[in-house]
Amino acid sequence: MSFEDIYKTYWQKVFRLCMGYVNNTDLAKDLTQETFIKVFQQLSKFENKSSIGTWIFRIASNTCLRQIQKENRMPKSELPLEMKEEIIETSIEKELQFLYKCISDLQEIDRIIISLNLEGITQKEIAKIIGLSEGNIRVKIHRIKGKLIKKFKKNEQ
Repeated sequence: MSFEDIYKTYWQKVFRLCMGYVNNTDLAKDLTQETFIKVFQQLSKFENKSSIGTWIFRIASNTCLRQIQKENRMPKSELPLEMKEEIIETSIEKELQFLYKCISDLQEIDRIIISLNLEGITQKEIAKIIGLSEGNIRVKIHRIKGKLIKKFKKNEQ
């Protein structure tokens, strides 16, 4: 598979994963771009020990985690101002944005697990990416979904 094919196949999925981490469109685009720069640079070293998608999601996850760690080390006064949210025209878009906000409020490990799950990645592959057992991933997904449902119900009130 050529880099161009990989980029076309995975760009949207990686972007949505990054959105799950940072809940900021511009930053998610930057992190997605950074991910694909790393993929391009390391593609010749890919060993086919896992699927190419699993490998790319691991790179994306690590890229997002490094960004979050970098932001957490910055003094509060140096944090960039949050960009004004775009006007959302449909209720579906509003719910999707709320979902990303809820996901971004989760602990780091939960964010990556649910984001990968939403991308249709199997629990077995998620376990490989995260380094946990498949059973542990199954339990975590169940608990994460429960947390998200609770937040959606609170939002409806």
